[in-house]
Amino acid sequence: MAIYIAKRLLGVVVVMLLVLTTVFIIVRLAPGDPAALMLGPQATAAAIADLRGRMGLDEPIVVQYLSYMGQMLQGDLGESIFFHEPVLDVIASRAEPTTFLTFFSILIGVIIALPVGILAAYRRGGLFDQGALSTAMLAASVPSFWLGLMFQQYLATQTGWFPVSGYGAPNASFLERMRCLVLPSIVLGIVNSALILRFSRAAMLDVLSDDYVRTARAKGMSERRVVIRHALKNAMIPIITVIGLTFALLVAGAIVTERVFNLPGVGSLVVGAVLRRDYPVIQGVLVVVAGIYVLINFLTDMLYLAIDPRVKY
Repeated sequence: MAIYIAKRLLGVVVVMLLVLTTVFIIVRLAPGDPAALMLGPQATAAAIADLRGRMGLDEPIVVQYLSYMGQMLQGDLGESIFFHEPVLDVIASRAEPTTFLTFFSILIGVIIALPVGILAAYRRGGLFDQGALSTAMLAASVPSFWLGLMFQQYLATQTGWFPVSGYGAPNASFLERMRCLVLPSIVLGIVNSALILRFSRAAMLDVLSDDYVRTARAKGMSERRVVIRHALKNAMIPIITVIGLTFALLVAGAIVTERVFNLPGVGSLVVGAVLRRDYPVIQGVLVVVAGIYVLINFLTDMLYLAIDPRVKY
């Protein structure tokens, strides 16, 4: 087990080094002078030169890379040109809505998809199975922004059950802010439940036809015990994989939904940074999101050990 964990940790380190190097190269390969792009067309030559000096862009490329890697290893993502604050602090101030939105969305998606996928596999070819697959295809085809607008129209504007947009007033309570996340969480949960449902169904179909399932039934075990205790447990590896990937994609892919519901999250921060050419923020968000993605994949690998100890071999 120790060797398995060590290999996964080594993979995390290698991937993060590649991500940091890629981000460094992308910023340097952008057309034009990064400092001039950040300051805009009205910037003076002196201001551009000053920013280049502060960002170290006037140093040799090797020195820039070593300095950049040293800053990253210390957790220093640079300073925002627009906010005049450390990038890490800017991201942290916007992390709460995105974090809770992602968590609630994946929770709703799993609650919807996992039971339906299991039951669809158990009733393969039946009316419920066909209906579940058709609904999953529909959910995967519906744009999240359109579904969000429909929810705003019928569940917020007409009924008044939920806030139309925003994240509450500055002095709003925690519960009020969570209430603002109900509609966007349902939207993302429905859209992302389609993939989880299809993988759950496929994984269950693979194991329900195995010999040990037939043996369990032959021993007189109840269908619920056969499906939940034997079949589902052995089908959890691919299911956990797709849940982990969906969770990671939600962290980076909630930008459109955040814009529709006017949530002050990381997605809105990225859009604003692009429009303002705040490259340190864009670069910092890329690094943080990539780090979260790699961390989720690592935790998913660790869950494999808890579910199936044979994985370490």
